[in-house]
Amino acid sequence: MKEIYIILAIVLLIIMIIIAIRNSLVEKKKKIERNKSLIDVYLKKRFDLIPNLVEVCKGYSKHEKETLENIAKLRSSFSDKPNEKDMNELNNVYNKYLALIESYPEIKAGENYLKLQKELSDVEKEIEASRRIYINSITSYNNLVLTFPSSIIAGIFGFQQVDLPSFEYQDVKIKF
Repeated sequence: MKEIYIILAIVLLIIMIIIAIRNSLVEKKKKIERNKSLIDVYLKKRFDLIPNLVEVCKGYSKHEKETLENIAKLRSSFSDKPNEKDMNELNNVYNKYLALIESYPEIKAGENYLKLQKELSDVEKEIEASRRIYINSITSYNNLVLTFPSSIIAGIFGFQQVDLPSFEYQDVKIKF
């Protein structure tokens, strides 16, 4: 009779461990999704700030109108939910725009420009931090999927490793 209780206790303990590991896998997978959506929130915030910067700077850089029009055209051609490719394209044009601003010190002295630039700088820092958090959450999840004994539970329930994203950046080339 004691043996049955011992066996039942061991089986119950194993079931509880399996449930705990599975719940941990689910939690880490959801955390990855939340962290990815946080990046999208900050990209959208940056996306919305750029037209304001463009408007402030239009009067200062009339002969560099093409870059500013390109930013406006890119932004208006995006859907309501811009994808990562769209954001990377806008990011490249934005970097070109920042280099353009460096050529015009009088723009940088404007109060509105300074406020918007600070906001944009803060958003860039938030994007960088959220990407770091996103990558850390993927790494944590992947470690759980790949290490024993959780790898067995992950295999049973179909949890698979998540690929780390590559955030591509291109050099900015400006011709005057």
